[in-house]
Amino acid sequence: MSYKLIKNGTLIDGNGGEPVKGGAVLLKGQVIEAVGKENELDLSGLNVEVVDAQGGYILPGLIDTHVHLMFEVGKVEEKLTTPFSYQFYKAIDHMRKTLDAGVTTVRDAGGADAGVKQAVENKVVSGPRMQISITPLTTTGGHGDQWMRSGVDITLHGYPGSPAGVCDGVEQVRQKAREVLRAGADIIKVHATGGVLSPTDHPEFTQYSQEELEVMVQEAKYRRGLKVMAHAQGAEGIKNAVRAGIHSIEHGIFLDDEAIELMVEKGTYLVPTLLAPVSVLEAAERDGSMPEYGVQKCREVIHFHKESIARAYKAGVKIAMGTDAGVMAHGTNLRELGLMCDIGMTPMEALVATTKTAAECLGWEDKVGTLEAGKLADVVITKTNPLADITSLEDTRNIAAVLKDGEFVKNTLKKEAALLV
Repeated sequence: MSYKLIKNGTLIDGNGGEPVKGGAVLLKGQVIEAVGKENELDLSGLNVEVVDAQGGYILPGLIDTHVHLMFEVGKVEEKLTTPFSYQFYKAIDHMRKTLDAGVTTVRDAGGADAGVKQAVENKVVSGPRMQISITPLTTTGGHGDQWMRSGVDITLHGYPGSPAGVCDGVEQVRQKAREVLRAGADIIKVHATGGVLSPTDHPEFTQYSQEELEVMVQEAKYRRGLKVMAHAQGAEGIKNAVRAGIHSIEHGIFLDDEAIELMVEKGTYLVPTLLAPVSVLEAAERDGSMPEYGVQKCREVIHFHKESIARAYKAGVKIAMGTDAGVMAHGTNLRELGLMCDIGMTPMEALVATTKTAAECLGWEDKVGTLEAGKLADVVITKTNPLADITSLEDTRNIAAVLKDGEFVKNTLKKEAALLV
């Protein structure tokens, strides 16, 4: 079994404790063997490949709990004229950019199917480790229904491996939940409210009833031991989702005090995606690539979004980093960390949200999220100190190296020859 020793850096292990200068991580194949100060690790008799962090910072592989690897939002006419299969080829580039940003694990919130996940696992293509929801469940006229008032319908009504997501009423919901699970979903995604980039609703619109949401939770939890994540932006829809037992609230634009109290009480995770509305407005100003109905709604909600997340943070809601990548360009994921600090989090708290807490949200805390012996060997080396300047991580050139399962998927460091230590 091959060993790698990552040394000559400052260790930030994801647990939130003090950084360790002169820290090192010993990897044995795909797994972390030991972590600590370099001079305290026992390397006797090991044939070790030395990786010099060159005075940088050694972090766990980063986690984005809300991405859409299969697309990047653009002009409607592009969607209408682009061949369906093209999205799979574009996803290869999206996944490459995600890794280059230091993100080694993601939760795909709609789009990636079991074939995409398998292609990464079998190393047909390079990409982050992923949980998939395949297709979100949505009501007729809801956030996932792309029927336009012109009568043109650009909703993707399913294909082999990805069921259609539109369903109404308890029994339709039950069947669609089962279809998504049958297709290989690791988690059920639901649109519990309207949204910004949907043509015929609004973020405050409540969609599914609490009873319908409870059916999804039952089908996920009691049949497969899985969870449900909810796109939920309006207060009533958020509260319906939390009361129904949904695991994480995505976006949380219009959180009120009651919703926040419920989330704290039930231990519900919040995935803020603060970058999403910011990126929508930037794209609109830059090249007009966002639909006007989305831009208008975005202007309405962006202030409330920041305010809601700040109040939830102060109240102690568990926050996991997620971006909605695909709404913005893939590879820009780490802009989210600066925005999280803008609402009151410290840089260390933002990093923990992107590592330990994100892993807990995925239910993978035993595998990823922190640099600890026995976990998968996902490691990021940065040139800059993220605790001094969290926004420095936005420049992917400052992500010097990325290892996933003990293998380099990005390396701009100077390599040293393997040594017998």
